[in-house]
Amino acid sequence: MCHAHFHDSQAIDIHTHIIPEKMPNWAEKFGYGGFVSLDHYKSGCARMMIDNIFFREIMANCWSPEVRMSEMKNFLTDVQVLSTIPVMFNYHIAAQDCLALSQFLNDHIASIVSQYPKRFIGLGTVPMQDETLAVKEIERMKSIGIVGIQIGSNINDINLSEPQFDSIWAALEAHNMPVFIHPWNMMGKQHLSKYWLAWLVSMPAESSRAISSLIFSGVFERYPKLRFAFAHGGGSFPFTIGRIQHGFDSRPDLCAIDNPKPPRDYLGHFWVDSLVHHVEALNYNINLFGEEKIVIGSDYPFPLGELSPGNILAKAQLNQSVYEKIKKNNALSWLFGNF
Repeated sequence: MCHAHFHDSQAIDIHTHIIPEKMPNWAEKFGYGGFVSLDHYKSGCARMMIDNIFFREIMANCWSPEVRMSEMKNFLTDVQVLSTIPVMFNYHIAAQDCLALSQFLNDHIASIVSQYPKRFIGLGTVPMQDETLAVKEIERMKSIGIVGIQIGSNINDINLSEPQFDSIWAALEAHNMPVFIHPWNMMGKQHLSKYWLAWLVSMPAESSRAISSLIFSGVFERYPKLRFAFAHGGGSFPFTIGRIQHGFDSRPDLCAIDNPKPPRDYLGHFWVDSLVHHVEALNYNINLFGEEKIVIGSDYPFPLGELSPGNILAKAQLNQSVYEKIKKNNALSWLFGNF
């Protein structure tokens, strides 16, 4: 896809989730349970169910590109990067089944992008539990017009630092495809169901877990052209980089065993979205990561996201050149490389 599709005035939201309105009965297809299904119990509204357990209620804006476009008129964004809802990753199931499920989701996103190429850009999902199948799907996704992938912050509790993911990083770098890392499978979630703490405390920690794993293992160093972006402003990483750097300095025997380069050297190496919920945090991240490395991300259409995407940028009273970078150019650099 060529970035010439997008005009100068358009703003790009890199963090939005979508799900097909109708899905196969995965449990029936694969012969075991634990899959998301949609109960369209009233018009424009559905219950996401996992087996018979209620997970989340969603509206038509979660599946309908037309509803999304009509809502975008009220936002300060014009183009959405689409990715699946993390509950659909299914890294824990049989890899071949996850491939079939991923292909269904990727084909759905590709069809929306081909229908509305000026409004949507697609990220796919792959069976990260099997590197051979993941690489195969990365190659297929490229051929159907999907520009990059979204992956979880850990894969079945395995950190992204592990060498089993190297062939995936290599394939993405070779195909010039970016990676969006979204927190999922939150650490300690079984102890944190009360007060929604898994979403409020563990999710930010998951992003820091992923960033730190990629720094300390040398993945950023070994795949320098692979472009990573992290959801929710990098989670708790920005506020704890001082501690992470101090740990590296004081205990290199624990932290510097795979990569001698200091963590601080990677500030400005990757992108983070603007979804931090207050202006002071956004300004801090702009200073920390650099004005080229912040992109709009809203988590649309979920309530824990930014309900009016792009609003935080307007509130931040940024100078025009910084505003233009964050609004569009930084997203294009992440999505397509230097344009």
